[in-house]
Amino acid sequence: MANGWGRARKTVGEASRLIGRSAAGAGRATVRAGRGTGRATVRAGRGAANGTQWVGRATRRLTYAQGAGRTGLGQLIELTAAQSAGDALVTAALAGTLFKLPVNEARGQVALYLLITMIPFVVVAPFVGPVLDRFRSGRRFVMAGTLFGRGLLCFAMAAAIIPGDVFTIFPGALAVLVLSKAYSVSRAAIMPNVLPADIALVTANARVALFALVTAGVAVPIGAGASAWLGAEWVLRGATVVFLFQGVLAVRLPRHVDSPDLDLEEEGGERPPRWRTMFNVGPVVAEAMQANVAIRLYSGFLLFYLLFLVQDGKLPGLAPAVTIGALAVAAGVGGLAGTAVASWVRTRSPQIIVLSTLALSAVTTVVAAVVFTLWTAVAVALVASFAQGLGKLALDAIVQREIGEEVRSSTFGVVEAFLQIAWVIGGLAGLWLSLFAGGSAGLAVMAAALGGSLGWLLLRRRRRSDARDARVEAARAAGPRAGSDAGTAPDDRPAAPRERPWPDPPGTTTAVVRRDDPPAEKRTKPLTNPHG
Repeated sequence: MANGWGRARKTVGEASRLIGRSAAGAGRATVRAGRGTGRATVRAGRGAANGTQWVGRATRRLTYAQGAGRTGLGQLIELTAAQSAGDALVTAALAGTLFKLPVNEARGQVALYLLITMIPFVVVAPFVGPVLDRFRSGRRFVMAGTLFGRGLLCFAMAAAIIPGDVFTIFPGALAVLVLSKAYSVSRAAIMPNVLPADIALVTANARVALFALVTAGVAVPIGAGASAWLGAEWVLRGATVVFLFQGVLAVRLPRHVDSPDLDLEEEGGERPPRWRTMFNVGPVVAEAMQANVAIRLYSGFLLFYLLFLVQDGKLPGLAPAVTIGALAVAAGVGGLAGTAVASWVRTRSPQIIVLSTLALSAVTTVVAAVVFTLWTAVAVALVASFAQGLGKLALDAIVQREIGEEVRSSTFGVVEAFLQIAWVIGGLAGLWLSLFAGGSAGLAVMAAALGGSLGWLLLRRRRRSDARDARVEAARAAGPRAGSDAGTAPDDRPAAPRERPWPDPPGTTTAVVRRDDPPAEKRTKPLTNPHG
């Protein structure tokens, strides 16, 4: 009996020891698994952090390439890209209330929407531009003010979203748009001050626009998803943080972004009336503006004309939603392609670029009017967006090169206003023609308008060239003394300012330049940029 109990106890003890060893082994395995999981998690976190750092370093290499980090252009690119993301968040948050395009509603409501979009530009042209010109010595703070102002407006609109206070949301949204355009005008005006010696103006403008498009394209789906999940008020609060942080960074831009006030009395001249200088911009800028006005009118026409053709069933081939998606994708690809091409054509003349985009638009529209199908409509949407993006970048470069510091912001304000008015007029024309004209007829009208604009601009350019050649021949025939006098009063334009030795000392500025044949871009570097 005792032996039986002993054997039983021994068996139980061995079983207990086996269970204990198994439990210990399982515990050690669990610990090892936990350590492995923890190390894997840490490695994954480090990998994500390394990936983020790699993307950040790659982005910084792109924005600071070719001396852009030394002159401040890289910082300006990053600042503009971030504020573009903030604007995209605001658009995504308000898409369901204010800025949703009412395609399926009455044409009268769409026309009202178009007219409302003109309000901020009517404010920018006569008021914001001259104010920015008067504060050239504090442009960093002006840009920071536009960012801080948008941040505070977003905070106020976020508080008004839940109660549905339209009287706060609607004026706030228009004010955000005004400040956004004021930032764009100021940014375009300071571009020559941060331009490196190895980058042309068109390329620099394209680099800024490219990063702004990419960040906006990333921010829009994020903002739309967050708005659907958390609510529009939280997206606006996020935009508030973005704008306030970027306002701080705007103040930290290099000091040579600011331009000293121009004292014309020291130059022996008088300051011309501002309104006269704003509109008398010379033939080169005027030609580029007129070509871009035609392209922008064409773009606005196509947007609303094609949308209502799809709504009315006059553009068959695919389902309406798919057709609209194809047109939208084509427009997006065209805008991105225009920016990419602008960064590639580094040594081309911006005047030739502008006229080439107008000619491309006219030829494509003629082909689409003759053979009107869904895919030719997609092609004209792509070409219109391409021409609008590339032509506007070339126009910016021309204004930055040809217009002096004293009225550059005002000129950009006038340019933005004219382009927006042209877009609205084109959109209204598209609404009207979509009532009774089919696809071919409407595109034929626009082809005639584009072809007429191109022919008129080429004819004026030829006349200016002939007049210049005649003056040169007359000067040569009259001799050196008469030739020097003859060159001081060309046709109906004021005499150009005296030529200065290159480079001028830092801190000086150029006057408004009006000439038919400007020198190369690298000879018109801003005199306020010590790094150029």
